[in-house]
Amino acid sequence: MKVICYLIILTVFLGLSSCKSKEKEKTVENNIPKLVQSIDDSIQREEPDEAEIVVLEAIMAHGGNRYNKAHYGFTFRDKNYTFQNDGNKYIYTVSMVEKGNKIIDSLNNGNLFRTLNKQSVSLSPKDNTKYTEALNSVIYFATLPHKLNDKAVHKKYIENVKIKDTDYKAIEVTFDQKGGGTDHDDVFMYWINTKTKTMDYLAYKYETNDGGVRFRSSYNRRTVDGIIFQDYINYKAPIGTPLTELPALFEKGELEELSRIETENVVKLTQ
Repeated sequence: MKVICYLIILTVFLGLSSCKSKEKEKTVENNIPKLVQSIDDSIQREEPDEAEIVVLEAIMAHGGNRYNKAHYGFTFRDKNYTFQNDGNKYIYTVSMVEKGNKIIDSLNNGNLFRTLNKQSVSLSPKDNTKYTEALNSVIYFATLPHKLNDKAVHKKYIENVKIKDTDYKAIEVTFDQKGGGTDHDDVFMYWINTKTKTMDYLAYKYETNDGGVRFRSSYNRRTVDGIIFQDYINYKAPIGTPLTELPALFEKGELEELSRIETENVVKLTQ
């Protein structure tokens, strides 16, 4: 029952429940806000698994319920992005200049709209899907681990492991076909620091374009108005490498660096 109460406290703090507590938050040793709430011990509830708790802790460590009303802008690979959350609603944008023309894509709750020099243009179904996935992907990685609580996400605790003498919990993530995007077959793994609750490493394997395996190590972590943003070194591993083996290969220097994933000029925007 103690674990169940613990999950409920985390869920309330993240704004995932409609119930709102007016009790003042107090910080305890593990940095989890203590919210006063009466629990009926006679009610039978399903026992939450460890993966669910670990992910909720990570979300809270990276920004918690601030994500629910977050409105930020940043630059990634010479393109300007914004994301604005309003509970379950969202608007993502990306603007760029190509051959002297200014293009803006706006993704409003899953519906993509494109303008070219301020004029609306139509996209083929194939291009619509392509640009939707591209915009979604950038915002997804920039705001991790916020999206790991989506309905299409399935989380599974794998193991405890040390990476560079630091303890981590490895969480595997898979997706439903419905709501999981065109790459719903991809498998992700996240390593959550057991002390700080931050997401320091991630990896994934994908099937498109002949498949591949990637491992990312975070760096340049900074907090902008209460939400953590961080960059990543992106490594390549041989196809077929189990995700659980990647931390050991990383420590041995046996992964090939491919690129840097850098989110620049992060600013909080007005609502």
